[in-house]
Amino acid sequence: MIRWLLLLLGGALLGGIVHIATVIVLPRTATQDAYSRLAAVAPVNKVTPLPEPAAGTALMPLMDPAMALAVCRYDLSQGPLKLTVPVSPAYTSVSFYTRTDVAYYAINDRAAGRRVIELELMTLAQHEQIPEEENVTAADRLIVDSPTTTGIIAIHALAPEPGLMPKAAAAVGAATCTQTQADAGR
Repeated sequence: MIRWLLLLLGGALLGGIVHIATVIVLPRTATQDAYSRLAAVAPVNKVTPLPEPAAGTALMPLMDPAMALAVCRYDLSQGPLKLTVPVSPAYTSVSFYTRTDVAYYAINDRAAGRRVIELELMTLAQHEQIPEEENVTAADRLIVDSPTTTGIIAIHALAPEPGLMPKAAAAVGAATCTQTQADAGR
């Protein structure tokens, strides 16, 4: 009896180790991650609105049909980015992901408290090169530090009714994601 219990315990322990190792390794070896799927339709450092999801043809899994979505695949190797997102009538959010789909920052229209969400995205090394400006506060200039040089910015706008989808789509379509010069305006 004890032999069977030890065998079952050993099998459960080995199964748990294999499961955890698989969960950790598989996302890093996947060839069809979000960044790769978007490479075909979204150029680097440019906001690209995505089409509304339809059954079986959605570009990304689990897309919400009540949300207008745009993405910006970014590359910070040439310098920081300036992101500008007009706020939609209902709700707008901006989420930042690394190349390996790890979320590291998010902001919505209520947290921004403005009609336009404006921020600068840069690496920590680029942030350290910015000279300190005494008259500029954190409320005036939102800077997001990216842990990697490449990644994805996802822009969502809610359409609480189907008739409001054109306004939500217009809001995400008017967003800009542009490369800034390292020393310009600093």
